[in-house]
Amino acid sequence: MPKMLIDGALEYEDGTPATEAQMGKDVVSFLSWAVESEMEERKLMGFKWMFVMSLALLQAAYYRRMRWSVLKSRKLVLDVVNKAPLCLQLVFLNWQY
Repeated sequence: MPKMLIDGALEYEDGTPATEAQMGKDVVSFLSWAVESEMEERKLMGFKWMFVMSLALLQAAYYRRMRWSVLKSRKLVLDVVNKAPLCLQLVFLNWQY
């Protein structure tokens, strides 16, 4: 089978050299576009989805920080009294009866 692409078979308007590699790349690009014509729409929807999800993630992180800040920043003060632990107190109460 003879070669289908030959150097210099085309003249590009922008002055690109018409090599076999360049023409092969052009053919492959066209075939990719013909098969997946909705690819550009999918890419655009993907970027929009990623943008919206990143905004939702930022909002959720901010909400989480504000929601839990009350519990994380509170100061617990325990009043220590010289008493036995509750389990020992219950045992001693049972012995008194």
